[in-house]
Amino acid sequence: MSRIKEFNLPDLGEGLTEGEILAWLVKVGDVIELNQPIVEVETAKAAVEIPAKWAGQVQAIFHPEGTTVEVGTPIIAIDTDPGAGPIEQSTTGAPASALPTPSAASLAAVEVAPAEGAVEPGLIGGPAPGGRTAVLVGYGPRTTAAKRRPRKGAVPTQASAAPVQAAPVPVAPAPVAPVAPVSPPAANGNGRAGGLVLAKPPVRKLAKDLGVDLSTLTGSGPLGSITREDVQRAAEGTSSAAEPLTVAAPATSAASFGADREQRIPVKGVRKLTAENMSRSAFTAPHVTEFLTVDVTRAMKALDRLRERREWRDVRVSPLLLVAKAVLLAVKRHPMVNSTWAGDEIVVKDYVNLGIAAATERGLIVPNIKDAGRLSLRELADAMTGLVQTAKAGKTSPADMSGGTLTITNVGVFGVDTGTPILPPGESAILAFGAVREMPWVHKGKVKPRQVTTLGLSFDHRIIDGELGSKFLRDIGDFLADPEAALLAWT
Repeated sequence: MSRIKEFNLPDLGEGLTEGEILAWLVKVGDVIELNQPIVEVETAKAAVEIPAKWAGQVQAIFHPEGTTVEVGTPIIAIDTDPGAGPIEQSTTGAPASALPTPSAASLAAVEVAPAEGAVEPGLIGGPAPGGRTAVLVGYGPRTTAAKRRPRKGAVPTQASAAPVQAAPVPVAPAPVAPVAPVSPPAANGNGRAGGLVLAKPPVRKLAKDLGVDLSTLTGSGPLGSITREDVQRAAEGTSSAAEPLTVAAPATSAASFGADREQRIPVKGVRKLTAENMSRSAFTAPHVTEFLTVDVTRAMKALDRLRERREWRDVRVSPLLLVAKAVLLAVKRHPMVNSTWAGDEIVVKDYVNLGIAAATERGLIVPNIKDAGRLSLRELADAMTGLVQTAKAGKTSPADMSGGTLTITNVGVFGVDTGTPILPPGESAILAFGAVREMPWVHKGKVKPRQVTTLGLSFDHRIIDGELGSKFLRDIGDFLADPEAALLAWT
């Protein structure tokens, strides 16, 4: 049995097909233990550390950090019995085809000689023992002179062992001075010989109409191309005639809108999954969004009283906690909201896996609190705090982001009043919680400053009709307007 075992990227759950290597936690030559974390991989749902399947010594790492690897692809090789001595390899005398393929580690260890200057011994292209040249197997300098097929009508010549001295050959091209009225082809303002000018057909037509010779202009567009502005300046007499190619100063150059002023960001990981889910949901479930503005002054005062209680002093208490409690109580009154469309049937769930949308450096993720309806207010507060801290640390597991049934997105933390959120796939409702602001409000017949917020509820109209969605949103608003009265009335 081979001592060298290749460890393949495993399926980390939910049928994931690929992952990006964020960081290697080991290097070639390290001795590792069983279940020791060896690599951090970002999947479409989370960043996770993968443990080693065997103990031993790292022999090769096949993919560098930042590489996206498909599930089932080998990512590392481990010698499971490093104490048994060196690994046997092919020796001299074997044909090149029988030699083992160089490992990624050995290739990475080979230094490449500099492009200029003397080549040090041992580097690729440099001298090696015995007068040979250091090269990789299958690569290297030719041992015979290059042969060309003679042209038709050409007289074959014999190769000379010594350099030909009859006709001196210039080492570098030099400017050719004209000796006759007819000058040789010269470089135009774009540095291109033979009159070749980069310009689009509309620009060429404009130059013809204005009587401008394009070969005398210096282009300011991408790759030195001539733009309409260049032609217009030349027509007005502001463009200089044939000049050597120079770098135009930023103050006088025309604005460029090419690729050099664009940034291309690969779509992968969380961003790729989010895009796929949002597109599928937006064009599958018929969305309806309703809004409700609520006076939450009493709810804010209730939070202040809660923070003052001895048993709550070390607990993170925020308005989102009361919103989550309001949603859970409203679901009990309207269970159809917590359901899934399954084609020929609607699946109504007696449990609420409450998702809390979280913005992280890796993108938007929606971990959920499992069976949140069974938790007390204190347990719900602790669960929400742990969920947010884990998400910000980038340690949310795929299991924590699967199985959600209903979601809250707190756009108020960004100073936004509300929004029209898109349903996560498989869910029938999502609530947007806006910023709490002090605003003029009619209270007991008088206009007074009150704490006000706006809620936005999006729901799947295949399951939830307008009446059900409106009652569900109204109940959430009633709880936030007067939490104590709602608890007494509903529980």
